[in-house]
Amino acid sequence: MNMKLKQLKTFGIILTGALLASCAAGVDDPGLEYAPQMYHSTPYEPLTQITEEEQGSWLDSNDEDGHGEFYNTNPYNNYQMNMREPVANTVRRGQPLPVRMTIDDLAVAAETLVSPFEIEDESVVKEGKALYTRFCEHCHGEKGNGDGLVAEKYAGVANLNGAAYLEITEGHIFHVITYGKGLMGAHGSQISQEDRWRISRYVKEMQKSN
Repeated sequence: MNMKLKQLKTFGIILTGALLASCAAGVDDPGLEYAPQMYHSTPYEPLTQITEEEQGSWLDSNDEDGHGEFYNTNPYNNYQMNMREPVANTVRRGQPLPVRMTIDDLAVAAETLVSPFEIEDESVVKEGKALYTRFCEHCHGEKGNGDGLVAEKYAGVANLNGAAYLEITEGHIFHVITYGKGLMGAHGSQISQEDRWRISRYVKEMQKSN
């Protein structure tokens, strides 16, 4: 009985060692992979579109699909697109500026950024006023005097009709709306690029009327 037990133990040790050795990887041997599809799934990259199935045979860990890893077209989407189009009425965010700007480029923005809207376009001012009422009036006040409801609780809201603000450009205002300044937080993710320009135009027109 003891002899059989010893034989079983010896056999178990040999079997365990063989199993562990079969999983070991070397320089030229990747070892044994279980469920390779989980390790090397076909990636659906949104910014690339490779439709030729024969491409990418450099790494074909899944013999069942018949193609290599580089093949990344999603056959289940319309037009074989990997990237879904946004749903209707999706708000665009992070649109690119004419020049690359950072939060520290206020002086550059004031001289470089130019509104895409024509000066004669009165609809820009009208739309800018509506946007100002929605996003700005609660802090800066109806006339831009820094006397909104928020200013009653937090001192230091900018008076847009003060001497220091009368000469600022639309590019300056646009940059401040985008990145924030002082007590004002960044609104670049809440307000589209076009609407930021509309507000900037309205602020300049509001300053003229006060």
